[in-house]
Parts: sequence; structure tokens; C-alpha cells
Amino acid sequence: MNFRIKKDTLMLIMESARDTYPDEFAAFLRADRSIIYEIVLLPGTVSGRRSAVYQLYMKPIDFSLVGTVHSHPSGITLPSPEDLDLFSKTGSVHIIVGYPFRLKDFSAYDRNGKKIDIEIL
Repeated sequence: MNFRIKKDTLMLIMESARDTYPDEFAAFLRADRSIIYEIVLLPGTVSGRRSAVYQLYMKPIDFSLVGTVHSHPSGITLPSPEDLDLFSKTGSVHIIVGYPFRLKDFSAYDRNGKKIDIEIL
């Protein structure tokens, strides 16, 4: 599936990552017809300098949640082994945003960790 993201949603993600810096920001992505239009904050998510930990038992049963987004304060948007494990369990599209959190500072991956393109609308 080819996902696209609304520019306002990506701007909100980047602002949230800047506000959380130097800790990681983490949320889930909500989409309609492959257009990502909203982020969903999961209660109990713990953010730290080297990771953000979701309390996955708090994730609602909601089929509009298609994946995750989180920040890498280092600026490197490659997934870690822990990211890849999360991707395989939590949806079909995953975005990593990197410092300094401009609109171009992100990479997207599928559930297997393969890099994918996401069009900004």
C-alpha cells in the first residue's frame, strides 16, 4: 500500500519531536484510505534520551491505526533492531524523524524494515 501524509500532520510530528527533544517522541499513525492524517498518543508511553517505550496493552483496537512514528534525536533515521521488532508488531507504515526535525528529516519503513516513499500532501 502506498501511504501519503498530510503536510499539517507531518508538521505536527516535527513540532512534537522538537518539543520532546532531547528525548524521543513516539505516537501511532491514523490513516483513512492510505492518507495519514492524525497522530495518536498512547497513554503510558515513556520517553527517554535513547528510546521511547510504548505500553502496547494500552493500544486501542482501532483499525485506522496503521503504524508508528518516533523521533531519533541523533538525526539518524535508520531503524534500530528494537525499532524493527516494533515495526513487525504494530502496523504497515513506520516513520522515523530526525533532528533538526524539518519536513525533509524523515524516513519511512514498512513492517519488515524496508524503506518506503511517502508523499507529502
